[in-house]
Amino acid sequence: MEAANPWDEASAPNAARLLLGRFVASGLVTQELLNISKKSASCFVNFSRLQQITNIQAEINQKNLEIELLRLEKDAADVVHPSFLDEKCHTLQHMNNHLEAVLKEKRSLRQRLLKPMCQENLPIESVYHRYVVHLLEMAVTFIEKLETHLETIRNIPHLDANLKKMSKALAKMNILVTETEELAENILKWREQQKEVSSCIPQILAEENDLHKHGFTDPCVHHTP
Repeated sequence: MEAANPWDEASAPNAARLLLGRFVASGLVTQELLNISKKSASCFVNFSRLQQITNIQAEINQKNLEIELLRLEKDAADVVHPSFLDEKCHTLQHMNNHLEAVLKEKRSLRQRLLKPMCQENLPIESVYHRYVVHLLEMAVTFIEKLETHLETIRNIPHLDANLKKMSKALAKMNILVTETEELAENILKWREQQKEVSSCIPQILAEENDLHKHGFTDPCVHHTP
Protein backbone atom coordinates (compact mmCIF):
# COMPACT_ATOMS: atom_id res chain seq x y z
CA MET A 1 0.00 0.00 0.00
CA GLU A 2 1.44 3.37 -1.08
CA ALA A 3 1.83 6.16 1.52
CA ALA A 4 -0.32 9.35 1.16
CA ASN A 5 1.29 12.27 -0.67
CA PRO A 6 1.18 15.34 1.64
CA TRP A 7 1.48 17.71 -1.38
CA ASP A 8 -1.58 16.28 -3.16
CA GLU A 9 -4.52 18.66 -2.51
CA ALA A 10 -7.04 16.08 -3.67
CA SER A 11 -5.99 13.65 -1.00
CA ALA A 12 -7.61 13.56 2.41
CA PRO A 13 -6.14 15.90 5.06
CA ASN A 14 -3.43 14.31 7.10
CA ALA A 15 -0.95 15.36 9.76
CA ALA A 16 1.86 16.04 7.27
CA ARG A 17 -0.31 18.32 5.13
CA LEU A 18 -1.57 20.24 8.16
CA LEU A 19 1.98 20.65 9.43
CA LEU A 20 3.17 21.99 6.08
CA GLY A 21 0.20 24.42 6.07
CA ARG A 22 1.28 25.76 9.42
CA PHE A 23 4.86 26.20 8.18
CA VAL A 24 3.55 28.26 5.22
CA ALA A 25 1.30 30.35 7.47
CA SER A 26 4.13 31.10 9.88
CA GLY A 27 6.53 31.99 7.08
CA LEU A 28 9.03 29.20 7.73
CA VAL A 29 8.60 27.97 4.14
CA THR A 30 7.03 29.49 1.08
CA GLN A 31 4.42 28.09 -1.22
CA GLU A 32 6.85 28.26 -4.15
CA LEU A 33 9.30 26.03 -2.28
CA LEU A 34 6.52 23.56 -1.58
CA ASN A 35 5.46 23.66 -5.23
CA ILE A 36 9.02 22.83 -6.27
CA SER A 37 9.28 20.06 -3.68
CA LYS A 38 5.98 18.42 -4.58
CA LYS A 39 7.22 17.58 -8.06
CA SER A 40 9.07 14.61 -6.64
CA ALA A 41 7.61 12.46 -3.91
CA SER A 42 10.05 9.60 -4.54
CA CYS A 43 10.93 9.16 -0.86
CA PHE A 44 7.42 7.97 -0.06
CA VAL A 45 7.35 5.73 -3.13
CA ASN A 46 10.71 4.28 -2.09
CA PHE A 47 9.37 3.60 1.39
CA SER A 48 6.48 1.68 -0.14
CA ARG A 49 8.79 -0.27 -2.45
CA LEU A 50 11.10 -1.02 0.46
CA GLN A 51 8.14 -2.37 2.42
CA GLN A 52 7.14 -4.55 -0.54
CA ILE A 53 10.72 -5.86 -0.90
CA THR A 54 10.80 -6.65 2.81
CA ASN A 55 7.52 -8.54 2.58
CA ILE A 56 8.72 -10.49 -0.47
CA GLN A 57 12.02 -11.32 1.25
CA ALA A 58 10.13 -12.53 4.31
CA GLU A 59 7.95 -14.71 2.08
CA ILE A 60 11.05 -16.11 0.33
CA ASN A 61 12.63 -16.89 3.69
CA GLN A 62 9.44 -18.65 4.75
CA LYS A 63 9.41 -20.74 1.56
CA ASN A 64 13.12 -21.61 2.00
CA LEU A 65 12.37 -22.72 5.55
CA GLU A 66 9.52 -24.91 4.34
CA ILE A 67 11.77 -26.41 1.62
CA GLU A 68 14.48 -27.14 4.19
CA LEU A 69 11.92 -28.80 6.45
CA LEU A 70 10.74 -30.96 3.54
CA ARG A 71 14.33 -31.97 2.79
CA LEU A 72 14.91 -32.92 6.40
CA GLU A 73 11.70 -34.92 6.41
CA LYS A 74 12.82 -36.73 3.24
CA ASP A 75 16.29 -37.49 4.64
CA ALA A 76 14.84 -38.73 7.92
CA ALA A 77 11.95 -40.62 6.34
CA ASP A 78 13.50 -44.00 7.13
CA VAL A 79 13.63 -42.98 10.81
CA VAL A 80 10.41 -41.09 11.43
CA HIS A 81 8.06 -42.34 8.73
CA PRO A 82 5.39 -44.65 10.19
CA SER A 83 5.78 -47.36 7.53
CA PHE A 84 9.53 -47.61 8.11
CA LEU A 85 9.04 -47.54 11.86
CA ASP A 86 6.52 -50.39 11.62
CA GLU A 87 8.96 -52.47 9.57
CA LYS A 88 11.80 -51.84 12.02
CA CYS A 89 9.57 -52.61 14.97
CA HIS A 90 8.58 -55.89 13.32
CA THR A 91 12.24 -56.79 12.75
CA LEU A 92 13.15 -55.93 16.32
CA GLN A 93 10.22 -57.94 17.62
CA HIS A 94 11.36 -60.96 15.57
CA MET A 95 14.89 -60.62 16.94
CA ASN A 96 13.53 -60.26 20.44
CA ASN A 97 11.49 -63.44 20.08
CA HIS A 98 14.56 -65.27 18.79
CA LEU A 99 16.67 -64.06 21.74
CA GLU A 100 13.96 -65.07 24.18
CA ALA A 101 13.91 -68.56 22.67
CA VAL A 102 17.71 -68.75 22.96
CA LEU A 103 17.58 -67.67 26.59
CA LYS A 104 14.91 -70.26 27.35
CA GLU A 105 17.05 -73.02 25.84
CA LYS A 106 20.30 -71.65 27.26
CA ARG A 107 21.05 -74.69 29.40
CA SER A 108 20.40 -77.25 26.66
CA LEU A 109 22.39 -75.15 24.15
CA ARG A 110 25.33 -74.97 26.56
CA GLN A 111 25.28 -78.74 27.07
CA ARG A 112 25.06 -79.29 23.31
CA LEU A 113 28.04 -77.02 22.69
CA LEU A 114 30.08 -78.87 25.28
CA LYS A 115 29.16 -82.22 23.75
CA PRO A 116 31.22 -83.33 20.71
CA MET A 117 29.38 -83.20 17.42
CA CYS A 118 30.89 -86.43 16.08
CA GLN A 119 28.50 -88.79 14.26
CA GLU A 120 25.59 -86.39 14.52
CA ASN A 121 23.52 -84.69 11.86
CA LEU A 122 22.73 -81.01 11.94
CA PRO A 123 19.21 -80.26 10.71
CA ILE A 124 19.27 -77.73 7.85
CA GLU A 125 16.17 -76.25 6.29
CA SER A 126 15.49 -77.30 2.72
CA VAL A 127 15.79 -73.76 1.35
CA TYR A 128 19.46 -73.74 2.40
CA HIS A 129 20.42 -77.18 1.00
CA ARG A 130 21.85 -75.86 -2.29
CA TYR A 131 23.95 -73.32 -0.42
CA VAL A 132 25.28 -76.03 1.88
CA VAL A 133 26.26 -78.17 -1.12
CA HIS A 134 28.14 -75.24 -2.64
CA LEU A 135 29.77 -74.53 0.71
CA LEU A 136 30.90 -78.13 1.09
CA GLU A 137 32.45 -78.07 -2.40
CA MET A 138 34.34 -74.93 -1.49
CA ALA A 139 35.45 -76.50 1.81
CA VAL A 140 36.74 -79.65 0.07
CA THR A 141 38.66 -77.57 -2.48
CA PHE A 142 40.11 -75.43 0.26
CA ILE A 143 41.21 -78.46 2.32
CA GLU A 144 42.84 -80.05 -0.74
CA LYS A 145 44.87 -76.91 -1.40
CA LEU A 146 45.44 -76.03 2.25
CA GLU A 147 48.91 -77.59 2.47
CA THR A 148 49.98 -75.80 -0.72
CA HIS A 149 48.71 -72.51 0.60
CA LEU A 150 50.47 -73.03 3.93
CA GLU A 151 53.71 -73.92 2.17
CA THR A 152 53.40 -70.77 0.07
CA ILE A 153 52.88 -68.70 3.19
CA ARG A 154 55.90 -70.32 4.87
CA ASN A 155 58.06 -69.55 1.85
CA ILE A 156 57.15 -65.87 1.75
CA PRO A 157 59.97 -64.82 4.17
CA HIS A 158 62.49 -66.79 2.06
CA LEU A 159 61.21 -65.48 -1.26
CA ASP A 160 64.21 -63.23 -1.93
CA ALA A 161 66.70 -66.00 -1.19
CA ASN A 162 64.77 -68.42 -3.39
CA LEU A 163 64.74 -65.91 -6.23
CA LYS A 164 68.52 -65.49 -5.96
CA LYS A 165 69.00 -69.27 -6.00
CA MET A 166 66.71 -69.52 -8.99
CA SER A 167 68.69 -66.83 -10.81
CA LYS A 168 71.96 -68.67 -10.13
CA ALA A 169 70.46 -71.98 -11.27
CA LEU A 170 69.18 -70.33 -14.44
CA ALA A 171 72.65 -68.92 -15.17
CA LYS A 172 74.21 -72.38 -14.66
CA MET A 173 71.57 -73.88 -16.91
CA ASN A 174 72.40 -71.38 -19.65
CA ILE A 175 76.11 -72.30 -19.35
CA LEU A 176 75.27 -76.02 -19.56
CA VAL A 177 73.09 -75.40 -22.60
CA THR A 178 75.96 -73.55 -24.32
CA GLU A 179 78.42 -76.34 -23.49
CA THR A 180 75.95 -78.97 -24.66
CA GLU A 181 75.52 -77.17 -27.98
CA GLU A 182 79.31 -77.01 -28.45
CA LEU A 183 79.63 -80.71 -27.56
CA ALA A 184 76.90 -81.59 -30.05
CA GLU A 185 78.72 -79.66 -32.79
CA ASN A 186 81.97 -81.48 -31.98
CA ILE A 187 80.22 -84.85 -32.07
CA LEU A 188 78.74 -84.03 -35.47
CA LYS A 189 82.19 -83.03 -36.80
CA TRP A 190 83.73 -86.25 -35.42
CA ARG A 191 81.01 -88.31 -37.11
CA GLU A 192 81.71 -86.63 -40.44
CA GLN A 193 85.40 -87.36 -40.03
CA GLN A 194 84.67 -90.99 -39.15
CA LYS A 195 82.50 -91.33 -42.24
CA GLU A 196 85.33 -89.99 -44.41
CA VAL A 197 87.84 -92.37 -42.81
CA SER A 198 85.44 -95.32 -43.16
CA SER A 199 84.91 -94.53 -46.81
CA CYS A 200 88.70 -94.49 -47.45
CA ILE A 201 89.52 -97.80 -45.70
CA PRO A 202 88.21 -100.15 -48.48
CA GLN A 203 90.16 -98.23 -51.10
CA ILE A 204 93.39 -98.46 -49.07
CA LEU A 205 92.92 -102.21 -48.51
CA ALA A 206 92.29 -102.76 -52.23
CA GLU A 207 95.44 -100.88 -53.14
CA GLU A 208 97.49 -102.97 -50.67
CA ASN A 209 96.11 -106.20 -52.15
CA ASP A 210 97.07 -105.08 -55.63
CA LEU A 211 100.60 -104.33 -54.50
CA HIS A 212 100.95 -107.78 -52.87
CA LYS A 213 99.72 -109.46 -56.03
CA HIS A 214 102.35 -107.76 -58.17
CA GLY A 215 105.16 -108.47 -55.72
CA PHE A 216 105.60 -105.03 -54.41
CA THR A 217 106.31 -104.60 -50.77
CA ASP A 218 106.73 -101.65 -48.57
CA PRO A 219 110.45 -100.84 -48.36
CA CYS A 220 109.95 -99.64 -44.86
CA VAL A 221 109.04 -103.18 -43.76
CA HIS A 222 112.06 -105.20 -42.48
CA HIS A 223 111.96 -109.05 -42.54
CA THR A 224 113.84 -111.07 -39.95
CA PRO A 225 116.48 -113.55 -41.38
